[in-house]
Amino acid sequence: MSKILRILEIVNQNVNDFQLKPKRKYSEPKIYTGGLNVATWSKYTKEEQENALKKEWFVYFSFRNPKTGLLEKQPFIKGGVNYYKTKGERLEILETYRRNLSRILKEGYNPYENSESQKETMSVKDAFEFGLNIKKSSITENSYIRFKSRIKRFEKYLESRGFSYRFITSVDKTIVLDYLNEVLLSSSPRNRNNTRTDISTLFQVFEDNGIIPSNFISKIKVIKAPPKRNKSYSDFKLERILEYLKENDPNLLLFIKFVSYNFLRPIEVCRLKVEDINLRENKLTVKAKNKLVKEKIIPSILADELSFLSDYQIDNYIFTPSGKPDTWEATDDNRRDYFTKRFKEVKDFFTQKAKEGDKDYFILDSNYGIYSFRHTYITKIYREMRKTLSPFETKSKLLHITGHNTMTALEQYLRDIDAELPEDYSNLLE
Repeated sequence: MSKILRILEIVNQNVNDFQLKPKRKYSEPKIYTGGLNVATWSKYTKEEQENALKKEWFVYFSFRNPKTGLLEKQPFIKGGVNYYKTKGERLEILETYRRNLSRILKEGYNPYENSESQKETMSVKDAFEFGLNIKKSSITENSYIRFKSRIKRFEKYLESRGFSYRFITSVDKTIVLDYLNEVLLSSSPRNRNNTRTDISTLFQVFEDNGIIPSNFISKIKVIKAPPKRNKSYSDFKLERILEYLKENDPNLLLFIKFVSYNFLRPIEVCRLKVEDINLRENKLTVKAKNKLVKEKIIPSILADELSFLSDYQIDNYIFTPSGKPDTWEATDDNRRDYFTKRFKEVKDFFTQKAKEGDKDYFILDSNYGIYSFRHTYITKIYREMRKTLSPFETKSKLLHITGHNTMTALEQYLRDIDAELPEDYSNLLE
């Protein structure tokens, strides 16, 4: 027997002792760059480079099909990268995709497992569009307008830094903090915190829908933002402003009386329609900030001025630019801003006259606004009631008038506006 034959027999006897190396489940992800080698990009002619950039660039890989046992090509990963027109921009993004794909494949990702329930990773642009559509159907129109405005500003910021067509998972804590710091420096702590809340709300939608693993923004700390409150008017200032409005803008005066006598917020006054006023029972209903609808009495001092409403259609807004009940296609915020600007004209007039030396006028700065009338009249009522009632009795009665939800909230409000002042304590200083 030949030597080679003996060797083959020995191999045949021991073949079952060999442990064959298991087949790889996937091929290592690679980048297709239009048919050119980017490592030698500069050696190609400009025409060759342009032709390559006209083609679709993508990350590609194969995965072993568990049914056939064969490596099969998987869908190309583009992620909007071909929106970019330069080699550097495309390569930077595709390298990120390739690196992340390689990592999750090593961690056990299998495109054939639960393929129906798996979601394709979205780009920033697609994810933001998805999130906005979800929130649009779940919050009020007025809230959505503010929410969308903040989210669009953040999206524009990401776009300026090349994130629009990257995966949404590439948006990390660092880039969000950079943006929030920019908002803080250009506006205020309160706006920064509100922006953080809205972005966190959007990313919670992403988490709830399996688009990202977790909402890391919820862990970003809220910074201290001291509340800014309008000052109350002194008796002299109040009297002069009301006199001026009575002569020059009675419609704005009536608007302010709803704030002063019914303690409505300016935006709530803007929502009032003719149908919301029940003069038979002297009651009104209004959509409030903290609940769907609230009902309040209309004190006679105000109800006596509202009989003219019977001449108008029930779906007319009571306060409009025409100075009378009418239709008005606008958002709540825009309506409020309109009356805020109207009152600002009054403030500017008073301030200018005061600077000219007219003693009948005074400077009204940013600390004074329409909301100041609410503070002023709540203070007036509180101090009048305190003449005959204890602090607890006064606050108990006042709670039903102001519309605060809890005694704690009312007490905090009264402290903020300095409703209760001590008596003269000069004798304690002698």
